Parts: sequence; C-alpha cells; structure tokens
Amino acid sequence: MESETVPEIPVDVAFEHALGVSDAEHTLLTQGEDDRVWDLASVSKPLTALGALIAVDRGLLDLDDQAGPEGATVRHLLAHTAGYAFDGADPVSAVGARRIYSNTGFEVLADHLDEATGYDLEDWMEQTVVQGLALRDLEVTGSPAAGYRGSIRDLLALGRELLEPTLISVELWREATSVQFPGLAGILPGYGRQRPNDWGLGFEIRDGKSPHWTGAGSSPRTFGHFGQSGSFLWVDPEAGLTAAFLGAERFGETHVRIWPSLTDEILARHRDGGGG
Repeated sequence: MESETVPEIPVDVAFEHALGVSDAEHTLLTQGEDDRVWDLASVSKPLTALGALIAVDRGLLDLDDQAGPEGATVRHLLAHTAGYAFDGADPVSAVGARRIYSNTGFEVLADHLDEATGYDLEDWMEQTVVQGLALRDLEVTGSPAAGYRGSIRDLLALGRELLEPTLISVELWREATSVQFPGLAGILPGYGRQRPNDWGLGFEIRDGKSPHWTGAGSSPRTFGHFGQSGSFLWVDPEAGLTAAFLGAERFGETHVRIWPSLTDEILARHRDGGGG
C-alpha cells in the first residue's frame, strides 16, 4: 500500500527514526525509510499475542488452558497476571493478584503455543502472522517477548489488522482489546505505578492512565505497546487510526517528551481532515 502525499509531521529528535500512520484501509503517512528494519523490543509482544490468538481462533489453544504456575492460564500470561517477575522463572506473586509486566510470561506462553500447535514458534508466526498479513520485513527470531525486528510498513499492517481483524474473529478481537482482570494496579515501565494498570490480551489499554506514552487526545479504548528500543505501535479504534514509531535511540526522556505531543498532532490532523 502506497502512502498518500501529505505534509510531514515535525518530530523534535536528533536521531534517525521512522514514523507511520494508517487507517484501516491504507497508509496515510510515512516518514523515514518505511522498509528499514529496526529492533522492535517489546513491540514484539503484540505480534506474539496475535499468533496466540490465531491459535485460539482455530481451536488449537484455549485462553483458559492451564499454562505457567499452578492456577495460571494462557489468559493470565497474555494479561501479565500470572505472577512472574519481569524476568526470572520463579513467580513472585499469587496468580491474578497483581499486574506485573513480564517477559517471562511471554516466554512461557511461546512454549505452550509450541505444544498446542505442533509447530516451533518461528514457523507458526511465519505461517500465520507473517504470511497472513503479507509482511515483508518482519524477523520473528529471538525472544517472543522482545526479540523481533521489523519495519514501519509491517507495523502499520499489524495496526490495520488490529483496527479491523481478518485473521481472528471480531468476538475474539473484542475480548483481546478489552480489560482483563479489571482493577489491578501495577507498574507501567517508564511511567510508574498506574491504578488501575489495564491490559487486554497482549495489548496495553490506555483507559485513563496518566502519565502515558499516548496523547491527551487518545481515546480510552486506545491500545498497543511500546518498547525499550524506542518503538511504539498504538491503535485508536475511536479515531480509526494506527501509528508506529521506530528509531535509533533507546527509550528515554526524549521519547517521554515527544510521543504524547506527536500522537496528539496525528489525531488533530485526522480530525481536521489533514490526512496523517
């Protein structure tokens, strides 16, 4: 899908980066090289989550299958409530008691997905997500929590799928993008403790969080993920938009400063009929 020619959005950074905006049908704007491959870091998680949801939709996996610590399920792993720490094999909390953002949970999820589908995770992701979305640059090697690499054009294709699903049912999409285990507090990395810290099934949900990496104008239904490589993908169903950012500098104060205003500029242009 080719980008429309629309005015660029100023991005106040000194490092190399790429930005993209799309609606559910086509790309509205790209800045930077749309095919350049960058580290996605934790933006890998929504991709792995989609792979798991496809298995659920095909009847190979159930969200309430036991997985991880005793009492935990696939749903708990996807929603960061299985009790695992950020990293480390030993649980640090009772299942369902706290929202603890965890790479380990996604590693355990991947092992369970291997068993349920009969495929190695890399093969499953290639056959379902990569081929299903006709992705051209995504590299699904390394950690399913934070090891993938990809491009802006591929993240926008994922964003379009998450605006209007084609690989999973609408019913499952609604569940995945709704709050799981409501009311749980927790730390949103880089932004501190959130009460509540709402998540869906592999996707962080904005709701009324403050501070946050999306914009003041983002709808409460906005969901997505950001990564320590300085990456983000958000999907705003109310606006009918998705946007992605990738860059050469790791997440830090600059990203905290620019991402909300960048998001608000994207949304304002859309409301005003200015494309991206």
